[in-house]
Amino acid sequence: MGHQDHRHDHHHPELLGRNLFVSIILNSFITIVQILGGIISGSLSLLSDALHNFSDVVSLVISYIANRYARKKASIDKTFGYKRAEIVAAFINAATLIIVAVLLIIEAVERFLKPQIVGTDLVILLSVVAILGNGFSVLLLKKQRSINMNMRSAYLHLITDMMASVAVLIGGLLMKFYQIYWIDSLLTFAIAIYLIVVGYDLLKSSFKVLMLFTPDTIAIKQIVQTVNQLPEVKSLHHVHLWQLNEEETHLEAHIDFHEDIAISRFGEILENIEALLLKEYQINHITLQPEYQKSDSKEIIVQD
Repeated sequence: MGHQDHRHDHHHPELLGRNLFVSIILNSFITIVQILGGIISGSLSLLSDALHNFSDVVSLVISYIANRYARKKASIDKTFGYKRAEIVAAFINAATLIIVAVLLIIEAVERFLKPQIVGTDLVILLSVVAILGNGFSVLLLKKQRSINMNMRSAYLHLITDMMASVAVLIGGLLMKFYQIYWIDSLLTFAIAIYLIVVGYDLLKSSFKVLMLFTPDTIAIKQIVQTVNQLPEVKSLHHVHLWQLNEEETHLEAHIDFHEDIAISRFGEILENIEALLLKEYQINHITLQPEYQKSDSKEIIVQD
C-alpha cells in the first residue's frame, strides 16, 4: 500500500484570522448603529440592511471559528484534524446567503406595495457609514477570497451587504430629492437575485465536497486509462476519488498487476503513478492496494 502527501501553503492563516476578526468588529458596530438609526428614522430599508449586516456578523464568526479550527493538528481520535471545518462553514454561510436573499425579496415586495416616508437624512448618513465599513472589510478579504470556500463565502456576505447599503443610499437620495420610493425596492430585489445566484453556486460546491463527490475537474475513466497504460499494470479498479478540502484531493484504488512483482518494484511503480497523477490531475494523496490474480470485482466503481 502506498501513500503520498504533498502539503500546500496555508496562506498565512493568522493574517486571515485577523482580517476576519476586524471585519466582525466593524460589522457589529454597523449593525448596532443601523438598528438604532432605523428605529429613530422609521426606515424599513435601514432595518433590513441591519438584518443583513447581522447575518454577516454571524457568517463571519462562523468563518473565523472554522479558520481557527482548521489549523488544529490531527490526533488519534481525529485523524484528519479539522480540515473540513472551513467547508462546513462555507456550506452554512451559503445557505444563509440564500435565506437572507429570500427575506430581502419578500421585504422588497412589501415595501413596493406599501412605500413609506422616512427620515431620509439619517438614512443617507448611516448608509454611507455602512458602505465605508463594509468597503474596508471587503478590501481586507479581497486577496484571500480565492483561497478557499470559507473565505469566499465571507467575502460574498460582505460585498453583497455593501451593495445593499449602496441601494439604501440611492433610495434615500431619490426619496429625499425626487420622492421616488419604489427604486429602493427594485434595487433590493436585484441584489437579492444576485445573492441567490452566487449563494447557490457556493452551496452546490461545498455540498459536493461534503458528500465526497468526484471533483468536476477530474475524470475517473481518464485516470484509469492513464494508469493502465503502464506496462506492469493490468487493471486499476475499485476507485474512490474525493476532496478532503480545497487543498487535498484523495484517490484510493485497487491495482492489479500482470506479474507477482516484489514490494520494492511496487514502490517504484507507485512513485511513478504518484508523480503522474499529481502532474496531470493535481491528486496529492494516493493510496493503492496491490493485487495479483485476486478474485474480486474489476469494475472501476464498486459499491462497498
